[in-house]
Amino acid sequence: MKPKYNRILLKLSGESLAGDQKTGIDFDKVVEICKPIKKCVDAGVQVGIVVGGGNFWRGRSSGDMDRTRADHMGMLATAINALGVADALEQLGCVVRVQTAISMRQVAEPYIRNKAMCHLQSGKVVIFGCGTGNPFFSTDTAAALRANEIEADIMMKATMVDGVYDSDPKTNPNAKKYDVVSFHEVLNKDLAVMDSTAASLCKDNKLPVLVFSLEDPENIYRAVCGENIGTVVDAID
Repeated sequence: MKPKYNRILLKLSGESLAGDQKTGIDFDKVVEICKPIKKCVDAGVQVGIVVGGGNFWRGRSSGDMDRTRADHMGMLATAINALGVADALEQLGCVVRVQTAISMRQVAEPYIRNKAMCHLQSGKVVIFGCGTGNPFFSTDTAAALRANEIEADIMMKATMVDGVYDSDPKTNPNAKKYDVVSFHEVLNKDLAVMDSTAASLCKDNKLPVLVFSLEDPENIYRAVCGENIGTVVDAID
């Protein structure tokens, strides 16, 4: 199979890195996820990655804690995950750079857009940690922002469901899965794809988003090759 896209931004949830343990990092699972990413790189695809931190910390579940501090803790959780994914990719033979939106120079580069572009163009995988560096913004929004900044052809959101539905398929056996859906519909119907800030950012910049299941990590390579999996969210009328 030949890749359809030249440059992608892949959003990975923190939960996907935990495997069956549900929390922390299951390194064997991380390697399993990274193998098809390595295939993409070997096929000439430029890959940027944004990873969440929900396997360690979920700021919105922090009760009475100050929201800004809780979000900062979440950003640090994403840095742990970024380093874990980087290590797995390096063990598979990829050259990787981790860039973080919060400065931590001893363990990662600071996020500099031009430097990230140079890394991508030279075949390195760039992993973006610490979200946007600001509280009140999700890692979905960070993924949308970085995808636009690096001029990705598409943002790919690997989730635990196989696409976008008109209602929750876990509670509604008659839920309808979309093959293609507009950002307008996602926002108006409040479909559970990504938060509204991320959806609006992609909509305004005409950046398509592919939502697909990571249950089979090989779906990453299939998605990059343009196979009909998941749901495409696009700026259609």
